Amino acid sequence: MAEIRLKEKHTQEVVPRMMETMGYQNVMQVPRLVKVVLNIGVGEAIANARALEAAQRDLTTIAGQRPVITRARRSIAAFKIREGNPIGVSVTLRGNRMLHFLDRLMNVVLPRIRDFQGVPANSFDGRGNYALGMREQIVFPEIEYDKVDKVRGMEVVIVTTATNDEEGRQLLQLLGMPFQGS
Repeated sequence: MAEIRLKEKHTQEVVPRMMETMGYQNVMQVPRLVKVVLNIGVGEAIANARALEAAQRDLTTIAGQRPVITRARRSIAAFKIREGNPIGVSVTLRGNRMLHFLDRLMNVVLPRIRDFQGVPANSFDGRGNYALGMREQIVFPEIEYDKVDKVRGMEVVIVTTATNDEEGRQLLQLLGMPFQGS
């Protein structure tokens, strides 16, 4: 239901509003969501293999999809990392799973954060994609606090077809992303 609600909101509210404000001539010019990438970096995975399994379990619970293990591309002696060592877990959501996750993120998870003032509006990459860092995975209601071995941060990257930050910001704002000061 949530993914349908977000999809309908995009077609019925966001597209006409963006066509009006941005001056698009065609519906296909309006930016849309492509994918959401969730990532948990597990630096202690070198010393503790269970940490990687716990992060994988948490990300599976949050995303509803099994994550892949990300490996180091090159060796870094200062961090005691060798090329090919597992250093995190990542999952890419598309389609209905992406919409369902975004709906949960904007309407359930972010308001649960203590002293929440909105997400930073300047975390765009210059091409309309938005990155959001979260300090703890336990803000998701699916995660059982008693079963968490360690509180880990995670990164959420929302990839859009927007060509610049202004278009991406307006798209996410119209979809319901609670930016600071808006």
